[in-house]
Amino acid sequence: MKIIIMGCGRVGAGLAELLEAEGHEITILDTDPYSFRRLSPKFKGTALIGSGADEDTLQKAGIKEADIFIALTQGDNRNLLASQTAMHIFNVPRAICRIYDPLRAEMYRTLGLEVLSPTTIFAQMLKEQVESKGK
Repeated sequence: MKIIIMGCGRVGAGLAELLEAEGHEITILDTDPYSFRRLSPKFKGTALIGSGADEDTLQKAGIKEADIFIALTQGDNRNLLASQTAMHIFNVPRAICRIYDPLRAEMYRTLGLEVLSPTTIFAQMLKEQVESKGK
């Protein structure tokens, strides 16, 4: 699959490496060229400077052929805008979006986005850890 990841932070870089190891074609975007230092020298995908909310950058990234767009920046609004652009302007079949605010995450699901909220996921994991009594 052709996958575009917006955001080359720890999660984005790690995900890019994992998916590439599985044989996927990866393009990772970030507005800060220094972010690409997180990618190992073995990374053979494309690292592109630019914003995933910018249509020209998305076209350079090959958005028209993408199977999945994943938005992983620190900004909920940027992730939402870029994911909606990928789905509704470029007809990418799937957009996965990280949204920190659990209330907004639920609303964005109604827009057809696949949304993950690390806030909710981690709270649930902590609850399970507390209830496990240290097992």
